[in-house]
Amino acid sequence: MGVGLGASRQKWGGLAEAHTDYVLAVLGEELGLVGTLVVLALFLLLGYAGFRIALRSDIAFCRYLAAGITSWFMLQALVNIMVVLRMIPVLGVPLPLLSYGGSGMMANLMALGMLLACARQEPDARALAARRSRRKATSVTTVVADR
Repeated sequence: MGVGLGASRQKWGGLAEAHTDYVLAVLGEELGLVGTLVVLALFLLLGYAGFRIALRSDIAFCRYLAAGITSWFMLQALVNIMVVLRMIPVLGVPLPLLSYGGSGMMANLMALGMLLACARQEPDARALAARRSRRKATSVTTVVADR
C-alpha cells in the first residue's frame, strides 16, 4: 500500500534525481502498487483518448497533430518507465506531466492544449456545439422605465 504521501525515503538520497527522472519510483514507494498502476492507467487513458481523437478527426492536420502528440507522450512515458525499471540507461527523459521542470511542463501543457483543440474539431463535437448554439439563441428582452 505504500508508505504514504510525502513519507518516501528514496527521495532524500537514495535516488540521484528523484524529482525528475525517478518520480515514478518515488510515487511507487509512497502510493504502493495501486498508486503506480493508477498512474500507468491514466497514461494509457491519455493514449487511448489521443489516438481516438486522431482516428475520428476528418481534418488531416488535426489527425496528424493528435497522433503525433499522443505518440510523443506515450514514447516519453515508456522511456521514463524503462529507465525507472533499469531496462535502459538513464537518458534524462522526464515523465510527462509529473516530473519536475518548467520548460518540459510548458511544452507538455501546450501540446495538451493543441490536442484539446483537435478534440473540439471532431465531427461529433462540432455537431454538439452547433446544437448548443441553436438552443441558446433565444432573444433577450429588457424592461426600461419611461421618465
